[in-house]
Amino acid sequence: MNFTDPGEFRALLNRHGFRFSKSMGQNFLIDASVPARIAESVHADADCGVLEIGPGIGCLTAELAKRAGKVLSVELDHSLEPLLAETLFGAANIELLFSDIMKQDIRRLTEEHLPQQTKLVCANLPYNITTPVLTALVQADCFERICVMIQKEVAERICADPGGKDYGAFSLLMQWYCETELLFTVPPHCFLPQPKVTSAVIRLTRRTDPPANVSDPALMFRIIRAAFNQRRKTLVNALTSAMPDLKKEDCERILKLCNLDTNIRGEKLKLGDFARISNEIDLLKSNNL
Repeated sequence: MNFTDPGEFRALLNRHGFRFSKSMGQNFLIDASVPARIAESVHADADCGVLEIGPGIGCLTAELAKRAGKVLSVELDHSLEPLLAETLFGAANIELLFSDIMKQDIRRLTEEHLPQQTKLVCANLPYNITTPVLTALVQADCFERICVMIQKEVAERICADPGGKDYGAFSLLMQWYCETELLFTVPPHCFLPQPKVTSAVIRLTRRTDPPANVSDPALMFRIIRAAFNQRRKTLVNALTSAMPDLKKEDCERILKLCNLDTNIRGEKLKLGDFARISNEIDLLKSNNL
């Protein structure tokens, strides 16, 4: 079928009595050019296995199946099962799994269903699970590329540079694991029902090596969270407030060792700056044991 023809689309939904769920953040693509463009952006080939999250009626799924060796599509809404059985009928390299992706061990799931394949992610993610899903995907540390359509504002946060209002702890988390690219935007009229916001497609490419040397990544991200939880404060005040065992004079000395202004705010710092600060704090803690 023509997935994006409005008449066929509505007839399919009516035939199966489907109703959109706001709680699941369902907005299905009805622009024929967008699914192909997203699928092309993940650079899948016959040696690749693609994890898709939230297939909708399968328009992106079908495009991925033309390119990849296998597509594993995970869908929460069981009411979509008869629609997908119709729209994806005969596609031998698509496996549908009706489950909550947030309750899955993602690494184990892909090892079981996409063995011996280069693992990718490509999806039109529901807005309401974007942050936890992307966090789980990058921390699974098994995907070479992740190409997803998400809310434009979140995409801008992920790809943000230091100093801007979009830059924050989530930016640094994504940029620690991946190289980030904002590829293109998708306006609301490309969906049914139309969302109230513009969407954007981003590509996250797994880093082969960490972008900075850090002795304790967990400590570094604790420092990052402290810096952005109180982003109006100077870094010294934010850290000493969040880490009571860190004295103000020690924090100021550490910033000077890192060639940073003692009045700087966290939003001005790059990943490498946070790594150096973390290493110095870790060293201080070790010396005080």
